[in-house]
Amino acid sequence: MTTTAADLTYRLEQKRRVQADFPGPKSVALTERRKSVVAAGVASSVPVYVADADGGIIQDVDGNSFIDLGSGIAVTSVGASDPAVVGAVKEAVEHFTHTCFMVTPYEGYVAVAEQLNRLTPGDHEKRTVLFNSGAEAVENAVKVARLATGRDAVVAFDHAYHGRTNLTMALTAKAMPYKTNFGPFAPEVYRMPMSYPYREENPSITGAEAAKRAITAIEKQIGGDQVAAIIIEPIQGEGGFIVPAEGFLPALAAWAKDKGIVFIADEVQSGFCRTGEWFAVNHEGVVPDIITMAKGIAGGMPLSAITGRADLLDAVHPGGLGGTYGGNPVACAAALASIGSMEEYGLNARAKHIEELATTRLSALQEELAGAGSAVIGDIRGRGAMLAIELVKAGSKEPNPELTKAVAAACLKEGVIILTCGTYGNVIRLLPPLVITDELLNDGLDVLAAAIKANA
Repeated sequence: MTTTAADLTYRLEQKRRVQADFPGPKSVALTERRKSVVAAGVASSVPVYVADADGGIIQDVDGNSFIDLGSGIAVTSVGASDPAVVGAVKEAVEHFTHTCFMVTPYEGYVAVAEQLNRLTPGDHEKRTVLFNSGAEAVENAVKVARLATGRDAVVAFDHAYHGRTNLTMALTAKAMPYKTNFGPFAPEVYRMPMSYPYREENPSITGAEAAKRAITAIEKQIGGDQVAAIIIEPIQGEGGFIVPAEGFLPALAAWAKDKGIVFIADEVQSGFCRTGEWFAVNHEGVVPDIITMAKGIAGGMPLSAITGRADLLDAVHPGGLGGTYGGNPVACAAALASIGSMEEYGLNARAKHIEELATTRLSALQEELAGAGSAVIGDIRGRGAMLAIELVKAGSKEPNPELTKAVAAACLKEGVIILTCGTYGNVIRLLPPLVITDELLNDGLDVLAAAIKANA
């Protein structure tokens, strides 16, 4: 009998509960300890310390329970303590925690590669390499593209986020807090205009026309025959959960293929059932040359990967790819279990259900606020359980980061964790665990709606 997300049971009660002295004394004490030992550059958006997490609930050290609408930034899609993942990790740890695949390999790495080759778009022959973080996956995808093509230039897009390493900072579009004072950055990175339907000067521009705009700029500024790779998030993450207009991605991918350019889909945040498909490019039938993955891949364990055309990845000389911890055996066990749970629970269908439930409610809220003269919800967008609300100043499209911060703070006070993002700091992003119950999600949305109304 197949288990669905609706059939799941949880260790923790799936209800929010926040005491009057939030943040509690234990979290306050930990914050004081932290100040003298943890670098100030590491910021946390929530001032509590986690003791337990399960399903859609995070419990802190003082016994407060919060509704989790962030999933550790799209990581714990199967929940923070999925029984299959926990069991697989325990079993793996009992055998060995590390040997380094580059020294003495093991089956788990091979098995994860087999699964990723199966799940990623396209029926061509593929190869996979495992790493630790999303930024590391992106770095290596670019490395492969440059070696395979013999070219240097890499094209990224406005509002992009690809990581915090030197090369990925160059690819990232947002200065503060990611790039400011950290240069100089890696060379031969070029930025092109993104399709951002809500903020287009010409609101009627099609995806194909927006792609032509970018392609024209590439040809003029770089030359198509000089470009090694185009890298793009099919749905931009930190930039504001921007869903490009339909036709934008297919047109870019087709032009890249014609020019011998490696098309890299950065699915670090959007992959693994998050958008209602295994990968966001599936929504428009785009088959990338290389796809980068992390976050939701292993149920919270650190693992990332690139999967791509066999001829591209096999072009790299032996020893040219790898890393000491890449494809750690415990993380591989977690990934295999996590993928199994995604399939068993039907999490693609679950993500689509979350989209329908949430967007119906958010659209009604948008209409209600507009009717009351407080049209602060400029746009509702996203796919599956990767949804965004762009907040603006009433009667305009001017970004409203102040309201966004106030709403996030009000939600937290009531026991709901939400994340913010966007180039202009004015986007609320919703990334609930895909195993969250309808009751808990509706409760979280109730709190969010009340916070927006109270602060609009």
